[in-house]
Amino acid sequence: MNIYVARHLSFGRILLPVIALAFLSLPGYAAEKIPRLHGKPDFSGIWQTTSAADYDLEPHSARIDAPPGPGVVAGGEIPYKPEALAKRKQNFDNRFKADPRLKGWTLGVPRGIYYPEPVQIFQRARDLTLIHQFGHSVRTIHTNGTDHPRDPNDWWLGDSRAQWEGDTLVVDVKHFNDETWLDRSGNYHSDALHVIERWRLLDANTIEYKATIDDEKVFTRPWDISVILYRHREPNFQLVEDYRFTLDYDPYYPYPAERASKAPAQ
Repeated sequence: MNIYVARHLSFGRILLPVIALAFLSLPGYAAEKIPRLHGKPDFSGIWQTTSAADYDLEPHSARIDAPPGPGVVAGGEIPYKPEALAKRKQNFDNRFKADPRLKGWTLGVPRGIYYPEPVQIFQRARDLTLIHQFGHSVRTIHTNGTDHPRDPNDWWLGDSRAQWEGDTLVVDVKHFNDETWLDRSGNYHSDALHVIERWRLLDANTIEYKATIDDEKVFTRPWDISVILYRHREPNFQLVEDYRFTLDYDPYYPYPAERASKAPAQ
């Protein structure tokens, strides 16, 4: 290497970091600090994904009931056991009636996270409380060092116990029932479902959500998904109750005034 080239390379090594620092010091380029609570990342707020994951976790073309999407499964394909594929196909064929979401039921884990409705998170040192707009389901993620119950039930949302790995919240979720689906296309699980979630703030208004899904009754191996959640920052934004299972009763409530006036006296 001649002296001329060496001098320019050395100058570049000095100049590039200086340029980078100059840009970072400009308004709009400063690295945004993530919010913290008790020294840990604070996930408090209302969040929602723009992903089309709920239509189908796997890559798919346009359908009458879904826009096309690249999927969110690492490697692209869910590793079903051969004997489980028949159930998956049956669910897909009956998805316009059989999807539990159509009954307004709890969406479960992880589906409730990437379902296209907001989720509000309240955080304390001992736990995080997740309130889903859909069905108004409430989930607690315990961060106080406690373990899963030794004599558990099978729950719609499982049992969530978490620990911090640096700035990543790692959540171990198990003890599920088999009543929920993973998406609208009929991907499903059994009561042996085991989910490991990883929550990480990319910046103050963006969460990277990853989950490893395992179910020895349905899948040949664990598999991973990844979606991004964005903070709602609209003025006065709030959750709105979404109780689908009460719609059948709407014609009867409130009780019509004309019928009430004709009701026999007690």
